[in-house]
Amino acid sequence: MCCLPFLVHSVRNRILNLVQSVLTYINYTIISRLLHYLITDMANEPVPLDSSSDSGSSCSSGDENKERGNWTGRLDFLLACIGYAVGLGNVWRFPYLCYRNGGGESYKHIAPLYDFSPLPMMKGLGYGMVIVSGIVCIYYNVIITWTLYYMYLSVRESVVPWATCGNPWNTADCRELGNASGDAGYESLSGDNSSSSIVNVSEARSAYVNIPSQEFWTRYVLQISSGIEDMGSVRLELLACLFIAWVLIFVCVSRGIKSSGRVVYFTATFPYVLLTVLLIRGCMLEGAVDGLRFYLQPKWGQLRSFKVWGDAATQIFYSLGPAWGGLITFASFNKFHNNCYRDALLVPLINCGTSVYAGLVVFAILGYLSAMTGLPIEDVVKQGPGLAFVVYPAAIATLPLSPLWACLFFFMLLLVGMDTQFGMFETMTSSLIDEFPQLLRNRKMLFTGFMCFIEFLFGIPCIMNGGMYVLQLMDWYCAAFALMFISLIECIVIGWVYGADRFLTDISVMIDHRPGWWWKLTWCYISPIVVFCLLVFTLVMHTPISYNNYSYPQWAIVIGWMMALSSLVPIPISAVCAVYTAPGNSLWERVRMALRPTPEWGPAIDRYRIEYKQVLHEHGFMKSVPESSAATLVNLREMEPLEI
Repeated sequence: MCCLPFLVHSVRNRILNLVQSVLTYINYTIISRLLHYLITDMANEPVPLDSSSDSGSSCSSGDENKERGNWTGRLDFLLACIGYAVGLGNVWRFPYLCYRNGGGESYKHIAPLYDFSPLPMMKGLGYGMVIVSGIVCIYYNVIITWTLYYMYLSVRESVVPWATCGNPWNTADCRELGNASGDAGYESLSGDNSSSSIVNVSEARSAYVNIPSQEFWTRYVLQISSGIEDMGSVRLELLACLFIAWVLIFVCVSRGIKSSGRVVYFTATFPYVLLTVLLIRGCMLEGAVDGLRFYLQPKWGQLRSFKVWGDAATQIFYSLGPAWGGLITFASFNKFHNNCYRDALLVPLINCGTSVYAGLVVFAILGYLSAMTGLPIEDVVKQGPGLAFVVYPAAIATLPLSPLWACLFFFMLLLVGMDTQFGMFETMTSSLIDEFPQLLRNRKMLFTGFMCFIEFLFGIPCIMNGGMYVLQLMDWYCAAFALMFISLIECIVIGWVYGADRFLTDISVMIDHRPGWWWKLTWCYISPIVVFCLLVFTLVMHTPISYNNYSYPQWAIVIGWMMALSSLVPIPISAVCAVYTAPGNSLWERVRMALRPTPEWGPAIDRYRIEYKQVLHEHGFMKSVPESSAATLVNLREMEPLEI
């Protein structure tokens, strides 16, 4: 029996060494192939991630849309959508909501600015999406900046720097975390039980914010000031990481989907490997079972609360990313007969499954942290940066090989964040390129670099001493009311203005079968009602912005509302311009013409456009089809059968 602890320790070390070796090999193999692909001519056949890959990831025979290009492989679009939908909120917001509430477009080949071209009066929705994505891109890359900085600090020394007190940035109130054993008898990381810097249960309840990881986050990484009035100076280390973050984004999207479409094979899949490794390690820790039980055991009484349903719907809304424009942008690079019906079902299911899976990882660690401090689990749960940069690192700091686990965790956050950033940034650049094709289409790499530089400059205030207050202000206002309002108008436009029946017909041309009645019911009634209720819920539950105990001044709140309205202002302006330029003798005639699909609306490829016009005529949406179009359609079908 005396040899049993030694054997367990030996086996555990062997497992950890094996996992580390496998991860090192996977990293080297995939990253080397990605780099090889990025530095070779994109006109050549793409380098597959695996020589044994099937046709699902093989390169296509050619682009249908020669001007804009298409996804290279059949899985590119699906993985890009999954990576875009699975963001940081799946890791740090969904688990928190579970704790708090009881546990457990590819038709026109155009980006959002032109996605509403069938209805000129609604083009402002596209502008709103681009503005929202552009603003969120600024501070989202700041979060990636923090992640890069933590990765660097994790591997710099043999012990993570947020593990202990006594550092120059710590205060006299700093208390290290130890292992709980009854009401007393805590053991420090150094093995000195008599150390007064180890937090016990009573101290932890009152001084939890003074654990080393909290002081490291606020006093070393952020060096946060007293408020937004005191912006202070630029953090040079964060400035360097912000520059690196934008260089990474530029390298991955510089050639559009031809580069980002291959990168997502790694960035959208490898986080699941890291989540699995962290889950296995977390389940081996003391208290993990309690954390998982807390996570998976529902509190049925909470379901009677309207706030629970509101939080759940809001989480799904923001996680899937409707009204941001990213999904529309990705879909615009599909080939015409891509099975968008299948993808629309798979992406939400995988997104929700990822949230649940990430919750297992988080609560296994939080259960360990609860057992270690003696605090109830509900007292150690935080959301947002508090979970990613304070609570989780605090638990990792007490593990053997803490730099390894810290590096893996922050590498996972980096990959998850970059995928979402790809979608938002591509929305902005592709929309502007589609709006000014003659000026920008042949200068896409130069324009992409220019936009990265502009976004980098706008992000600098977020890495100053008062940068956290700026970031909180942007996040509080820019990504709340505007998105729901845009989404509500989208539902009304598709279901009632453009028409659900015509929309179903459009889809049937693409996928060779007509979706069922359920979709019409959803577009016309369920979705608008749900989104309207979410908008009301958000307005009712809205509280003045604050950060910890700091209340923002009135001028900052005004700036926040101005940012929120900046994405909504183009909607009425564009509508007025469309009505003014529309033909007609009366105002009502001009409004009707501005809400009518334009003659240019339809597939970008000629042979599909002819087919589309014929189908519209057959279903009564067009009075007639020119004889030349019908004859051309017959000739095309005889020469080259359509692959549906």
